[in-house]
Amino acid sequence: MREEGFVGSPAGRAEGCSVLHVDMDAFFASVEVRRRPELAGTPVIVGGAGNRGVVTSATYEARRYGVHAAMPTARALRLCPTATVLPGDMALYTEVSRSVMALFRSVTPLVEPLSLDEAFLDVSGAGRRLGDAAEIGEYLRARVFDEQGITCSVGVAGTKFVAKLASARAKPDGLLIVRPPEVMDFLHPLPVGALWGVGPKTEESLLRLGLRTVGDLAHVPVKTLQRGLGAAVGTHLHELSWGRDPRRVVPDEPEKSTGHEETFGTDVDDPAVIHRELLLLSERTAGRLRSGGWLARTVSIKVRFADFATITRSRTLDVPTDVGQELYDTARALFDALGLDRARIRLVGVRAERLVDAGSAPRQLELGARERGRRDAELAADRAARRFGAGAVRPATLLLRTGRPGTGRPGTGRTSADSLPRTARNPSGGSAVEYPEE
Repeated sequence: MREEGFVGSPAGRAEGCSVLHVDMDAFFASVEVRRRPELAGTPVIVGGAGNRGVVTSATYEARRYGVHAAMPTARALRLCPTATVLPGDMALYTEVSRSVMALFRSVTPLVEPLSLDEAFLDVSGAGRRLGDAAEIGEYLRARVFDEQGITCSVGVAGTKFVAKLASARAKPDGLLIVRPPEVMDFLHPLPVGALWGVGPKTEESLLRLGLRTVGDLAHVPVKTLQRGLGAAVGTHLHELSWGRDPRRVVPDEPEKSTGHEETFGTDVDDPAVIHRELLLLSERTAGRLRSGGWLARTVSIKVRFADFATITRSRTLDVPTDVGQELYDTARALFDALGLDRARIRLVGVRAERLVDAGSAPRQLELGARERGRRDAELAADRAARRFGAGAVRPATLLLRTGRPGTGRPGTGRTSADSLPRTARNPSGGSAVEYPEE
């Protein structure tokens, strides 16, 4: 949705533009409202309850009260007492994301997901079949709504950087085109914090220099920026401030790892409680492996203590697996080997690493291998979960699980940042896990 006086075009031809940034609107919350249509038009928060609960997504009705992702749920409810808080269902969000990404790939093979709910597309090769970039953007918006019942916003530009900024300005449920001749008028009024690579500390440094807008920064000599911010950062920001971004859309790489972690509502020192949590996290992680068609060669655990000190341990398996019990056996052995002796623990996590395609890897084929009964049972539980909801079938041990960790996080990678299903590309370069919302 275009702001009054804003540079850019909500419709029309997209000359010189071949890059789309497509971003689902309030993804987790929108999927929940789709499942519970009686909540449409009301404030909905997805996240954990309790003192340590954190918001992972919120509908725009909740955002009007100042609610946003990563905010403590308790504070969000003070701002918006009438909001409905839901714990989230990462398996469902992953399935919707997979369908959306498949739609994108039906248009172009050049799809670069950043997280579950956003991706770059290079549509330069799809024009003859589907029209220009703007027409393709509208086509995708209509298809996502028709097939998934949720909305998305699209930025159309000649570069990834500008396309991502445009999609943010188009939210919610809009499309914005920034053609090459419009880039300077679009970029220069924006705050310096809009530039990739400008975090809180860099922004503070720029503000101290009197540089408040991208235009202010653009007109500072690059050598001055290099002296103040360092050669690499100064050059990077100077180039972006003039709309120069040579990075191409790079198709996503195979998953590298996946996992879940949970923060306890209060610090825990009972090994039995931690064992149950490791079992739950192992079951969830195995479900993610099976749904994605992966096997894990390595299992790792993460333990964060009450003082926030954090350690990890890992072990490579003899044979790759997607069975929750096998992940748990390894995770528990790793934890017990730490010999913590009633240390107070704030968070635990389980992660499956060195993933391989389930169709091409051996699965317990050697002499003396375990029977497949456990995996068959877990596959049956997957089917029950798809029909009756997450947790419909679970190990008996988990029926004794008292309470729920304070965050109630759905669990991938910043629901804890470690459990996102793919190693996402950081738009500013390098590899980093991106939070799926916001």
